[in-house]
Amino acid sequence: MPREITAFSNPLIKRVRNLREKRHRREEGLFLAEGLRILAEADEAGILPDYLFFAADSAAHPIVRRLTATVEASGGEAIQTSRDILHKLSGKDNPQVVLGVYRQFDTDLARIDRTASGIWLVGQAIRDPGNLGTMLRTGDAVGAGGLILIDDTVDPFSVEAVRASMGAMFTQRIAQTRWEEFLPWLRSGPGQLVGLSLEASEHYRRPHYEAPTFLLVGNEAQGLPADYAAACDLRVKIPMLGKADSLNAAVSCAVMAYEVLGQRQG
Repeated sequence: MPREITAFSNPLIKRVRNLREKRHRREEGLFLAEGLRILAEADEAGILPDYLFFAADSAAHPIVRRLTATVEASGGEAIQTSRDILHKLSGKDNPQVVLGVYRQFDTDLARIDRTASGIWLVGQAIRDPGNLGTMLRTGDAVGAGGLILIDDTVDPFSVEAVRASMGAMFTQRIAQTRWEEFLPWLRSGPGQLVGLSLEASEHYRRPHYEAPTFLLVGNEAQGLPADYAAACDLRVKIPMLGKADSLNAAVSCAVMAYEVLGQRQG
């Protein structure tokens, strides 16, 4: 039976609210996800929150009822609260009716099984949580194995990145590493590293992409460092026919991912 929390001063409310900050997420090993769609995606992937908060006026919603029963059956705790408290937890003026507190995933590169998919996305120094979330959604859409984050990137467990992923972070593997660790790992097994660079001369639709293909996209402002690009098996570019000098990093990643998928589907 869900317990009810209505006081802002409740210790659990304070603890969960702190998860909006990276330092507390790291210390606790927890992160926040909000919204019926995202929590339902997580449930379908077999991932359940330690804590499920839901607004009192949404208790009868069929998805909320199902989530409540599933979380409690798994040993988690369901908590009924007010929308004001949900606002305090999420930081949004118009909070969703449900919010979950999840265990952070193991992002060790060694846990990646490269044979699990023919497409992997790799982001170097991605700083925008919206781009990171969109790359996860792209990975889910094309059946990629996951997203490998290289060097100093935005926290994939931030509220903004989780929100932007629209549930894809629960369907995609996420790894975090440094370039000097990633490259030896990649070369220890099969894998074609394809770098997307404005400096490349090869049109992105010309090469044949070999599985597993690792699509490497650089930082939003700086692009790929020259030595990273030089280490790639292929360097390709997406032609720009208008006045803009480049595409958004996540959009570029999506264009490339669908080209690789299109080749695989014949």
